[in-house]
Amino acid sequence: MDKKFLLDRAARSGEERIFLAHVLDRYEQCRNRSIPVHTGFLSPAEQQSARDLLHAAAIHDGYVFLGGYERAERRMLCFLPQWQESVDAEEHMTLLHCTFCEEGALTHRDFLGSLMGLQITRGKLGDILVTPGSAELIVSNDIAEYLLQNLTAAGRVKLSVTRAALSELNVPELKVKTVRDTVAALRLDAVTAAGFSMSRAKAQELIASGRVQLNYRETLKSDAPVAEGDVISARGLGKFEIAGVGGLSKKGRTGVMLRRYL
Repeated sequence: MDKKFLLDRAARSGEERIFLAHVLDRYEQCRNRSIPVHTGFLSPAEQQSARDLLHAAAIHDGYVFLGGYERAERRMLCFLPQWQESVDAEEHMTLLHCTFCEEGALTHRDFLGSLMGLQITRGKLGDILVTPGSAELIVSNDIAEYLLQNLTAAGRVKLSVTRAALSELNVPELKVKTVRDTVAALRLDAVTAAGFSMSRAKAQELIASGRVQLNYRETLKSDAPVAEGDVISARGLGKFEIAGVGGLSKKGRTGVMLRRYL
């Protein structure tokens, strides 16, 4: 494996190069020592970068992304030695269940701020799921005990924190709005305009400003092709998935079904 060649090909910035070099180091450690190895929790963008790197390196198996539940956004990349066929998420992560007075009305930001105040780095934290009166924190095993002892409040609201099994995770219902529309072409600006109910010119401005991501990667080309299964997001507006692509209308426009996350 020519590490320099792979990094030159896959990295889009110096920061991403450092991250991808770390991913390759984790992979080599797994192969050289024949032990399971994992990264910290990765954002969707980091996961996509890692997938692109592994594809470029012709590494198609021997790894898995784990976040503790099916719809997890933040996930660890776990490399498995040849003797290991599967992995239990609880070998790497812990679920902490937090309860508080419902009048506290805490948010994701409140919990993240309190965790950062405890000098916890983002890579140690998986998803934070907040509901009225409670929150579920998925964290790296090595900080679970520390948080059980030291995470006593979020903002000014007192917390009661206990350890729970991942199977007990209370996942909030996913709120989705289905949008059906037609577009002149399956390109980023046209579909972005349909998904966020704006003009195509406005969508082009967003893309040119670097606020739009295609499959969690910043894309500055308005004419970038898109396809069923792609995820488009825009800072401040949210994200949607291209859930389906239909045929052409009589006017030559393509039907699309978009699943927008609220």
